[in-house]
Amino acid sequence: MSTEQPFEIFIPESKLVALQQKLALAEFPDELEGSKWDYGVPLGDVTRLVTRWKEGFDWRAEEARLNEELPQFTRDIDVDGFGALNIHYVHRKSEVKGAIPLLFVHGWPGSFIEVRKVLPLLVLSSQDFPAFHVVALSLPGFGFSETTHKTGFAADQYAEVCHKLMLALGYNEYVTQGGDWGSLITRVISQKYGPNHSKAWHTNFPADALPPRLLSNPIAYIQHMFIPYTAAEKAGLERSAWFQREGRGYYSEQSTQPQTLGYSLTDSPVGLLAWIYEKLVNWTDSYPWTDDEVLTWISIFYFSRAGPAASVRIYYEVVHSDNVRQVVIQKSKIPMGVSLFPKELRIVPRR
Repeated sequence: MSTEQPFEIFIPESKLVALQQKLALAEFPDELEGSKWDYGVPLGDVTRLVTRWKEGFDWRAEEARLNEELPQFTRDIDVDGFGALNIHYVHRKSEVKGAIPLLFVHGWPGSFIEVRKVLPLLVLSSQDFPAFHVVALSLPGFGFSETTHKTGFAADQYAEVCHKLMLALGYNEYVTQGGDWGSLITRVISQKYGPNHSKAWHTNFPADALPPRLLSNPIAYIQHMFIPYTAAEKAGLERSAWFQREGRGYYSEQSTQPQTLGYSLTDSPVGLLAWIYEKLVNWTDSYPWTDDEVLTWISIFYFSRAGPAASVRIYYEVVHSDNVRQVVIQKSKIPMGVSLFPKELRIVPRR
């Protein structure tokens, strides 16, 4: 593994100029009266955001803020069968003695930026909560990490990158947090590298949770059969059903024909904006997105090292991997923590 190199985001001026030229030539579809969000992202939202992207959004200022707030680095990580990949990551150490090394793993359509607002809280000294040394990488193909150029880079390989990064940073023992794909990746880490290295893991997306079984957990099974769901659990099941019915179209395309979709995401900044903005709104609990916050999020994808098409290939690779089912049903060897937020995409009953 190579040595660590400091990293600052700097997008070439030529790319900023090219973006402005494409935004100036954007054409928009019409919209049915009263359709609102039922048919997808409303026209008014997209035109407002595109106008801001052209006329008011200052990428250079946001770039400087990201560089100031987030200590960033890169290093090469050797992946079995794939060679070395140059990986971008945020790494902030706590000043608290005995702080816990924490690997923060994002999903799609996320990036290292997901750690931005919680990072200052995680490293703080507190009598009530532990402090952490935080590592938040850009997964290969996301943000400013290099992407693989060979097929077959699936959950095992993402987990290998994460684990080897922590070892390279001197963290022989660590805990993890994963959301979306990060949940699957940290599950694999718990299975492959726990309990010797990965000591515990937390997820806000327990998407692979299954009902209790009679033979493995008879008490929970009987409780599940006879104790009614709470109002919150019923609401969670309704949310899950909505997502299965109305929100999974993107998943089918990205897990079967990601290259076809990649042309639009790469060539059209407006198409990329609409594709991701839909998820930012639908997948959060009335979070008060500012336009500049959205545009920063989208710009990281648009200006990403490998281009936005690379980020969606994880769907195809994981779905078509040989051991994906085994990963889901295999039990973790280490303690697991779960957060259940009201607007997660799959919310299962506590049992």
